[in-house]
Amino acid sequence: MDTTTRPTLIRNDQVPFLEYPSPIQNDTSRRQCLIYLIPGNPGLIAYYEPFMKALRQLLNEKEAKEGCHSAFHIYGRNLLGFDDADHTPLFGTTTPSGAPTEPFTLEDQIVHACASVAHVSLTTLPNNRPFSSVTLIGHSVGAYIALELFHRHHLSSSSTPLRAVPLHSAVLLTPTISHIARSRSGQKLDRLRTTPLLDRSAHHVAKGFVDLVPRWLLGAVVRRVLGFPPHAAAATLRFLVSRDGIWQALHMGKDEMRQIGEEVYDGTDHSEEVAEKVALWIGEIAGL
Repeated sequence: MDTTTRPTLIRNDQVPFLEYPSPIQNDTSRRQCLIYLIPGNPGLIAYYEPFMKALRQLLNEKEAKEGCHSAFHIYGRNLLGFDDADHTPLFGTTTPSGAPTEPFTLEDQIVHACASVAHVSLTTLPNNRPFSSVTLIGHSVGAYIALELFHRHHLSSSSTPLRAVPLHSAVLLTPTISHIARSRSGQKLDRLRTTPLLDRSAHHVAKGFVDLVPRWLLGAVVRRVLGFPPHAAAATLRFLVSRDGIWQALHMGKDEMRQIGEEVYDGTDHSEEVAEKVALWIGEIAGL
């Protein structure tokens, strides 16, 4: 990420994450496998908490079976810009150089995901033992980021941290990997992007509208009208009342319309159901 043209700085220690280690991560006789989850947009890892917990429980059962020689570590973190604490200064702030800070682009998210996967895979285990394999789980635009990560891993030089990551496979959930602007939701967002006045002011309008609604009423709408479960309602409310969250989501969404076109690669809450399928796929990957 070029901070000479993008003065918004990342505070890596403030990016929210969820982590569910294997209870047998100290067993050096087992292959240690990292499962890294990349969220969609809005990029809030809290949305995936029930899924990750269900997956942890299912993998615990697999690890306990006779003949299992693998241990699985589950990790996921926010995309950038969806928490006010993860960047400084806040978006729209004029820096001493005179450049206004801006939300993070899709390219920024990919670069950060590459760095984060490399860091987690090479430093997380006790005594800094490397993982034997890394499986990515990408949801929605997170699937596109996962594919880009594999693509860049393949092209990276042997001296880079990313090249040292033992990428093995990816699970793509409702993947957004080609012609996103042709989807029903994409067509609406693309009209916003291609309308000059709305393109420049949509985030101000959206944030202004949200700020007019009392927080208690906003919470009631999210929980009762939209029917979000408690974990998703809490995450959504934090996102909506943050200063920069809506701006980041719209900015990244419009960038997705521009960037995700022709495919260039070869090749309600259903958390427990999806987790069971993912656990099955991971078991097959591990030879269980």
